[in-house]
Amino acid sequence: MARTLEAAARRLKPRIGAPGDLPRLFLLGDPLRLPDPRAAAARLPPGAAVVARGLAPGVVAGLARIARRHRLHLLVAAEGRLALRLGAGLHLPDRRGSTGLPAFLLARRRRRGLLLTAAAHGRAGLARARRIGADAVLLSPVFPTASHPGAPALGPWAWAALARRAGRPVVALGGLDGAKAARLPRWTAGFAAIGAFGQPPGQGGSSGASTASGG
Repeated sequence: MARTLEAAARRLKPRIGAPGDLPRLFLLGDPLRLPDPRAAAARLPPGAAVVARGLAPGVVAGLARIARRHRLHLLVAAEGRLALRLGAGLHLPDRRGSTGLPAFLLARRRRRGLLLTAAAHGRAGLARARRIGADAVLLSPVFPTASHPGAPALGPWAWAALARRAGRPVVALGGLDGAKAARLPRWTAGFAAIGAFGQPPGQGGSSGASTASGG
């Protein structure tokens, strides 16, 4: 399934104005569903991104080494100072703060290449991403997810309507596989997932069990 999602990402044609080096694939670590994404990260194509969310320090350090070796983008969730120490980007969860954000934003003015992404679940999150000047926003959940069983999903039409007015490049997250990704506009900035990248090729489960939403 990871390869199918990768193929879908290659067909995207992001809007003019999106950063040329913005990743089109985002692997999200997760303390419950994917607490050690190092093996999955090593299988990602160059230029993809790994978001370290709530992971053990040793795992994050290992991801930093893998990112350098495989030419990946590493983003640390909610910890701006740790991101700066690792030379990584910062991912801002929706509806909660991040430590070290002012220092990270200041560093971004001096150092090119420090990615800043934000999670959003609706208009408020998208507005926040615009205010802080995020390079991209991860908008979820597009489809029902295993991470939040029973929670309402936006669906492809509502997702596209929100993304169209976001004012930032928007990455789709939540319940994605290759077939569902094809239902989204080609101007989508990228695709993000947890479980779709969490298993070796040929061992992926069903779409509901292998992808997720979160921020």
